[in-house]
Amino acid sequence: MKIRMLVASLSLACAAAAAAASPTQCENKRYTLQLLGSGGPISDDGRASSASLIWWKNKPVALIDAGGGAYLRFGQSGARLEDVSFIGLTHFHTDHVTDLPALLKGSYFFRAPHQIDIAGPAGGAGFPSLSGFMHAQFNAKNGAYAYLSGIYSGSGDIPLKVKLADVNYHKAMPTKVYDKDGITISALGIPHGKVPALAYRIDTPDGRIVISADQNGSNPNFLEFAQNADILVMPLAIDEQADPSSAFLHAKPSAIGRIAAAVKPKQLVLNHFMGKSLRVKDQSIRIIRKLYSGPIYASRDLSCFPVR
Repeated sequence: MKIRMLVASLSLACAAAAAAASPTQCENKRYTLQLLGSGGPISDDGRASSASLIWWKNKPVALIDAGGGAYLRFGQSGARLEDVSFIGLTHFHTDHVTDLPALLKGSYFFRAPHQIDIAGPAGGAGFPSLSGFMHAQFNAKNGAYAYLSGIYSGSGDIPLKVKLADVNYHKAMPTKVYDKDGITISALGIPHGKVPALAYRIDTPDGRIVISADQNGSNPNFLEFAQNADILVMPLAIDEQADPSSAFLHAKPSAIGRIAAAVKPKQLVLNHFMGKSLRVKDQSIRIIRKLYSGPIYASRDLSCFPVR
């Protein structure tokens, strides 16, 4: 009897694990944000690191960031890289970029030539520019993945061609980084300590999605940049009692609440959790709710948020 009970328990556990690992696809892909990775730079959160996918007209048109785990979640989402026209990198902390080479490697198997525009911040404070980062990864002479250098020209065995844009993160006004087929994407520098960092705004005839990477909330230009967003994504990496060094890098819940109250998004989506911030998530959301009265959602990996 005990053996049968143990077998049944193990079967249930295996079924639960399989269900948890099964692919999750958005039911509505008309204009939808899908959080591929909702975690942070520490592996204590049980989540993939930062990555956001934008679906429009049932295709995954844009990817913002590609942190650790994004490669797996991208496949689970049902997306195909052949449909992605734009990749925006917010900054060059590892939890935002490490899976980019793995994703681009998939272009070996494209059925037809394809171009992807890639944008990222210019260099500064010890960090490379986007073009410098890509050169270190893919240049033909001594890149870490020199065998993928064909992505610069779309020649050889790789039918993918990338077009790179280094964005001046010091500018007070947004920089347009993509404008094709009804989609306009703009980038604006945001204060993530001294780290060069960008936020992205995706505009289509169906609405506006604004994705903020890590920021401390001190740039007033961001409020206009994100004004009246249908969806505003903000990281909730720290709690209200965080030390000054952490608050120099990340916005506290009260800062997120003040930003959301000024921007007035139709939906506020929180991401970039870590183990500690998950433990006090409900408390942090209560602080945000005191300042912002709209809908607030705490994301999980592969969760979907359609523009309404």
